[in-house]
Amino acid sequence: MTHPSQVKRPEAKRPTRAMMLAAGIGKRMRPLTATTPKPLIEVAGKALIDHGLDRLVDAGVETVVVNVHYLADLVEFHVLKRARPKVLISDERKGLLETGGGIVKALDMIGPDPFFLFNSDSFWIDGYADNLELLVEFWDEAKMDMLLLLSPTVTASGYDGQGDFTMDPLGRLERRVEGRVAPFVYAGTAIIHPRVFAGTAQGRFSLNKFFDRALESGRLYGVHMDGIWLHVGTPEAIREAEETIRHSAA
Repeated sequence: MTHPSQVKRPEAKRPTRAMMLAAGIGKRMRPLTATTPKPLIEVAGKALIDHGLDRLVDAGVETVVVNVHYLADLVEFHVLKRARPKVLISDERKGLLETGGGIVKALDMIGPDPFFLFNSDSFWIDGYADNLELLVEFWDEAKMDMLLLLSPTVTASGYDGQGDFTMDPLGRLERRVEGRVAPFVYAGTAIIHPRVFAGTAQGRFSLNKFFDRALESGRLYGVHMDGIWLHVGTPEAIREAEETIRHSAA
């Protein structure tokens, strides 16, 4: 399989804006989320959302739109006290819009250019390469609408699903075949061009709707991440993630 860093093409324009999805209720993280929103739960001494925001700052992102719903005041206070990046709040207090609906509501704040998308619990242990740099290097807006960061299904920490996608040598994606395990799982981070949402009215719907839209037009691509993805969805997964971090540092 060709690694993205081996693909020679003109240097891509680096996204300077991002959207951080932080509005979820975190049902699987109960009882911790009874009083603490999932984005503010700490792993290895740092709130989950700060792991992602720090990576975005390091990648040159200047402005991040953060959507809020559950225990919104706590999330909003936490992110607005940061010096960097500049944070804009997309308020979903009146009703949770899910992943796709949340992005569509925030498009005016995101702007017309490609942007990073980050789940607030997107978290990984770095390998030799910087994964956001891999996304930037492989991104080609002439042929892509969405470029997803993918983890090998079998090595993801805290993940027990069957994976999401298969990927060809050029990075083009296909959905997992029913009844089979797919080699890659979406790691909650991507570069997306806003045009994939064109003509979509505001409402409550999943981002999967737009994965399928890009897939049908042959414009859904992926990058094999370098390192270990930590899927932090339950209290048990916090302990597993911290144990994985300790072992990786040994």
